[in-house]
Amino acid sequence: CRTAGALFISDEVMTGFRAARAGAWQLDGFVEGWTPDLMTFGKVVGGGLPAAAFGGRSEVMNLLAPSGPVYQAGTLSGNPIATTAGLTTLQLATDEVYSTLAGVANDVRTLVSTALAGAGVPHTINSVGTMFSVFWGVTDPVRNYSEAQTQDTAAFGRFFQSMLAGGVHLPPSAFEAWFVSVAHDDEALTRLAEALPAAARAAANPSSSGLA
Repeated sequence: CRTAGALFISDEVMTGFRAARAGAWQLDGFVEGWTPDLMTFGKVVGGGLPAAAFGGRSEVMNLLAPSGPVYQAGTLSGNPIATTAGLTTLQLATDEVYSTLAGVANDVRTLVSTALAGAGVPHTINSVGTMFSVFWGVTDPVRNYSEAQTQDTAAFGRFFQSMLAGGVHLPPSAFEAWFVSVAHDDEALTRLAEALPAAARAAANPSSSGLA
């Protein structure tokens, strides 16, 4: 990018503050010694309130109005409630919190994989930091969209409906990533564990609706 004079933008809308404290960049760019010109962040930066953000090198950011000629604005830009919630969340997101999140993510992945394996449901799980995705009916690594499309979305649908009936609301698409938070305490993990066996059996049974 630098050779061609192009901006290098790191899209952290999904991975920012989830893959690691400094996003996916912490896991590759920081280690490999490269830094993007701009980074984008999604609603996770708002601490539960609607917000998004981008930032980068000062010479790039200084091109934005009122300092520079590039106009950027929005109806809710700089909303004081959302930005206060986001700032507070970032201040509370300590290394200890991320250590807890990593443990919770590992527990959830293990519970899900164990239940699916026990019911004979082929699957594979991709993960990075506190994020992970379950792919249904496949056992080979999933590395791109074409490979993700080969999964058994009907099995996920049955699993989802059963989990919902058991009081656990999952991402409603087989293509969505799963996120965890510090709100997922021991009680939440117990509830998840209790709902999983029936959901795994539903996923394994094509004639099941997933509803108890």
